[in-house]
Amino acid sequence: MARRRTATRPPLPLRDGLGPDRIRVPDDHPATALGVHLRAVAPEDDWDARFAAGEVVNRTGRPLGPADACPPGLLVYFYREPPVEDPVPFEVDVLHHADGLLVVDKPHFLATIPRGRHIRESVVVRLRRELDVPDLVPVHRLDRMTAGVLVCTTDPRLRKPYQQLFEQRRVVKEYEAVAGHAPGREFPCTVRSRIAKRHGEPTAREVPGEPNAHTEIDLIEVAGEHARYRLLPTTGRTHQLRLHMWSLGVPVVGDDFYPTLRDRAPGDFTDPLRLLARSVRFPDPVTGETRVFTSRRTLPVGTR
Repeated sequence: MARRRTATRPPLPLRDGLGPDRIRVPDDHPATALGVHLRAVAPEDDWDARFAAGEVVNRTGRPLGPADACPPGLLVYFYREPPVEDPVPFEVDVLHHADGLLVVDKPHFLATIPRGRHIRESVVVRLRRELDVPDLVPVHRLDRMTAGVLVCTTDPRLRKPYQQLFEQRRVVKEYEAVAGHAPGREFPCTVRSRIAKRHGEPTAREVPGEPNAHTEIDLIEVAGEHARYRLLPTTGRTHQLRLHMWSLGVPVVGDDFYPTLRDRAPGDFTDPLRLLARSVRFPDPVTGETRVFTSRRTLPVGTR
């Protein structure tokens, strides 16, 4: 397998699992001192302390001072403390960690990547810190509310080959969901629809047009008014599995989005979405062997 050239590392190392932030001076920026520009861009930040600590650097790692020139295109790196977050009280379980491949069993409520309001409370930041793997990167995504198998790499040279498995749909993904029981509906069944999502809106929707989302759904077991389902998606649209279950009249238990938006309070880790990425199977791009990784988590049926 051809090795991919290692990406350029940031000039500041990780700190507590987080890499440095970066600001690029605009191309039309007028001549001014660096300190003046940075205080104008982020006046709430303590630039004096950063400069004093030598933690404002250029792309080669050379410390910069507040009186230094600020030419257009200059890249400035520095550490920024993220806002305080409510700790997610569930652990990330490691399923496999060897030869540049890290596969984990993600809990509900933990984001995959640092983004928006969830920075430290993400798989990436937690495991970079706990396992000392600064190059950890997930090669696909799981929603924050979805638990289960997540594949990551810890060697930058392996990132692209594993990402391509998912991009080329060579990974067989199996999910489980707990939802209502619909006695009159026959399983297994196939759901095909066109899913669209507008930027800035929290939910996606099914719209008329050529289908771009495909899921095979089967019934595993029934327990009173609830049931457990097996879901085999061959596409990966936003909220695809939630929408397809809702379209059958059996929305996933614990869903904050479908059929109606639920305003969940920060720090509320009760009533999780009953959706689990049960397993993944794929041909390993390095060894050629078939890899199968399975979640150890469970989704009780008929409980809230």
